[in-house]
Amino acid sequence: MKSKNEIVVLDGWQALKQFTAARIALGRTGVSIPTNAHLQFKMAHAFARDAVYHLLDKQSIQTGMEALGLPYLFLQSCAIDKTQYLQRPDLGRKLHPQSKAYIQKENTAAAFDICINIADGLSAEAINKHALPLLSILIPALKANRLSIAPICIIEQGRVAISDETGNLLHAKLSIILIGERPGLSATDSLGVYFTYNPKVGNTDALRNCVSNIRPEGLSYEFAAKKILQLIHESIRLQLSGVELKDNQTIDQSIC
Repeated sequence: MKSKNEIVVLDGWQALKQFTAARIALGRTGVSIPTNAHLQFKMAHAFARDAVYHLLDKQSIQTGMEALGLPYLFLQSCAIDKTQYLQRPDLGRKLHPQSKAYIQKENTAAAFDICINIADGLSAEAINKHALPLLSILIPALKANRLSIAPICIIEQGRVAISDETGNLLHAKLSIILIGERPGLSATDSLGVYFTYNPKVGNTDALRNCVSNIRPEGLSYEFAAKKILQLIHESIRLQLSGVELKDNQTIDQSIC
């Protein structure tokens, strides 16, 4: 849509638009962007703001967990609602005392190789759409590699660092968290996967690795699962994660 009598001057980079969803080569009208580009920007901004307030589809996730044949725990961070979660990031990094007690009650002295967490983060939409398709590939691959998996932790109002606490409570060598990434103007449903070797409260982000932008328009589920499994193997072999863990192997995404 353009306003009456608007003359749009096209951008010379038009041909590059086929390679990215980013806002490039918008053209101009006078000294401003065209009306259509402006309206699309406002709509994308509204979608991104709305995505932050989406809720986890707990019923679908529960059904998916049962189909995968793994036990699961519904947990809560110390943030009591979305408003507090957004205003107090520190509360999203800690388990609510009742959830902590629940894990301690449910868990035996058994140790595990992997603790998998699912948290809404800043985009529950990403979890609702992409967590189960990714796990349906990743979990069989972990089992095929004889890696034991702790009960899946499904956490509301959680942030990345909360996986340190769950992983430690469940005596896991490595803790993984699937989390909705901050919505952007070209993607409101991007899924990120972070993992930390030897999870414990107080770990810094320098000790984590991340595979991000997992969605059909970004990294495919198959590619992401292969990359995560590859990094997990190296992490356990070297007994470390974070900046010291180098991703030196490549995967041909065209075959995934």
